[in-house]
Amino acid sequence: MRILLVEDEPDLGAAVEEHVRQAGHAVDWFQRLKLADAAMSTISYDALLLDLLLPDGRGLDFLRGLRARRDAIPVVILTARDQISDRIAGLSAGADDYLVKPFDLDELIARLNAVARRYFGTTSTAQQFGPVEIELEARLARLDGAEVELTAREWAVLEVLARRPNAIVSREQIEDALYAFEQEIESNAIEVYISRIRRKLGRDFVRTARGLGYRIRS
Repeated sequence: MRILLVEDEPDLGAAVEEHVRQAGHAVDWFQRLKLADAAMSTISYDALLLDLLLPDGRGLDFLRGLRARRDAIPVVILTARDQISDRIAGLSAGADDYLVKPFDLDELIARLNAVARRYFGTTSTAQQFGPVEIELEARLARLDGAEVELTAREWAVLEVLARRPNAIVSREQIEDALYAFEQEIESNAIEVYISRIRRKLGRDFVRTARGLGYRIRS
């Protein structure tokens, strides 16, 4: 997934960014709501980690604006405000989950995966695609019951396809899932990773929709 992190505390932001990357996701981290809003206007994110008090505004107002324009992106609030009334306000504004600082980084990943499952409509962590079984959160892939090893980038491509079974996923969507800002993208990178996945999980596992993108069938 490609995650948008909006957090102005440098130490916490760096720790969250690193941990989310280690979990296999691309992360764009901003310390201002204005910059985050500009990023969302051009990039399709899979989830938002949102602090409530930013130097240029309130996270709740930003969240209400997203929901007002019918943006359904999963949102996990990260805040030091631990009153029940604050949690109610955050959830009422449209947040999907709420974590109070300081929090465990592994718990953050678990909650992030949980809201993503709800958003993408998958209630199980395991998915079956013919002879291929995928457990995205455990980062396990099996072909005919035998575990198959994939690199981090191969997992990123596989995840964006598996979270949208039967749907055509464009090259742009795959690139968004693979790369954060300021990372160079080679022109044939997507084809290279798709080819590697096919070699490991079966030639017909990923189907090409010419001129449109790629998909896998459940």
